[in-house]
Amino acid sequence: MAILVAGGAGFIGSHLCERLLNDGYEVVCVDNLVTGAEMNIAALRQRRGFTFVNHDIIEPLPELPLLEQIYHLASPASPPVYQEFAVETMRVNSEGAYRLLELALQNRARFFFASTSEVYGDPLEHPQREEYRGNVSMIGPRSMYDEAKRYGEALTSTYARSRGLETRIVRIFNTFGPRMDPADGRVVTNFIAQALRNEPITVYGDGSQTRSFQYVSDLVEGIVRLMASNYSGPVNIGNPEEYTMLQLADLVQQLTGTSSEIVFRPLPEDDPRQRKPDITLASRELGWEPCVPVVDGLRRTIEYLRTVV
Repeated sequence: MAILVAGGAGFIGSHLCERLLNDGYEVVCVDNLVTGAEMNIAALRQRRGFTFVNHDIIEPLPELPLLEQIYHLASPASPPVYQEFAVETMRVNSEGAYRLLELALQNRARFFFASTSEVYGDPLEHPQREEYRGNVSMIGPRSMYDEAKRYGEALTSTYARSRGLETRIVRIFNTFGPRMDPADGRVVTNFIAQALRNEPITVYGDGSQTRSFQYVSDLVEGIVRLMASNYSGPVNIGNPEEYTMLQLADLVQQLTGTSSEIVFRPLPEDDPRQRKPDITLASRELGWEPCVPVVDGLRRTIEYLRTVV
């Protein structure tokens, strides 16, 4: 039997496909390449046990092999991209999730839904525990992503309760690493790409807003552990080491050796002021905690982005 990874040509999805192949699984990667990229899976396509299917999971699914696990990571994840593909983002986390959940039922497969820390919105609780229900605008400029992921969690949980499907939900906090698109609009890639081009590093607001950043291999380890566990989630997977945007910009300046100066722009509407995971549950249920220091991960990411910027 095989494992299906929807969104497997994306940044996180391609790293997950690689990990599953290394663990000895046959992997079917399904991606429509709207935000995924052929280059992310070019090396994987040469490996035995890997199959790529170019398909949009919003549409009826093609014939697939018997599956034992299904991972749903098929969604834009950066604000500029999910705002450009707003309707598609809502549909892939609703209609797309429905199609994959039905497929999981047919195959008696375990189903995984990749949710996000964005379900907490602009949080009034800090750090954020899984029990916190969030502070999300249902009609704001980020709602097409935030609410789509909240709905995806609800749909996944409903299938678990009403259909007896084995499901897992992870809430992913800011993740970075090789294979990120330098033009995807996320803060790590923005800062590094600007620094490598010796362009001004753009900080929005006064730079005091915070995020917590994890390296992609740590996230993939958490995902694999959750899928293998008896805990259904949701579970926060993120690095609780918190940085202000100014601290991150300063760090990128140091690591790249850039001559770029920091410039300030108005803070976008609905931009969360702080974000930090409480990972007590992941530690207790999965024995998981991040291993890669942020500085080491940034060095690796900078070296990758030097080759594509």
